Amino acid sequence: MRGDSSGIGGWLLFLCRLLIVWQPLNLAVTAPTVLDSLALRGRPLAVLLVARVLVAALGIAAGLALQNRRDGAVRLAQGALIASAAIDLVIYTTPYYPNNRPPGDTPFYVAASLAFHGVWLVYLVRSRRVRNTFA
Repeated sequence: MRGDSSGIGGWLLFLCRLLIVWQPLNLAVTAPTVLDSLALRGRPLAVLLVARVLVAALGIAAGLALQNRRDGAVRLAQGALIASAAIDLVIYTTPYYPNNRPPGDTPFYVAASLAFHGVWLVYLVRSRRVRNTFA
């Protein structure tokens, strides 16, 4: 028998940790390079950097809401995942954000980002644990 499928555990706990830790950590690692390029790339880069900070903050809020079983947490997490996917697409498909991807690899990054975010969105909709915890 698989045990109780409610509460914050399993993949739901992993998603909480991803939202709370991964995006802020990713931003912290890439921000120094971005800031070095700010004088050269100007306002579009500044706007993208602010957007990344806001998306990271939204992810933290969503992760904490899920972890603390707040009302609307699942919707907030869905919004955070959609916002994260959107900012990834803008970063990967525009020339404003500095990168060191080899030429021709951008479609793979876009596909990986869409798959990652899509899987988590499907999880939030279809998971028995999510349904039982937030019912």
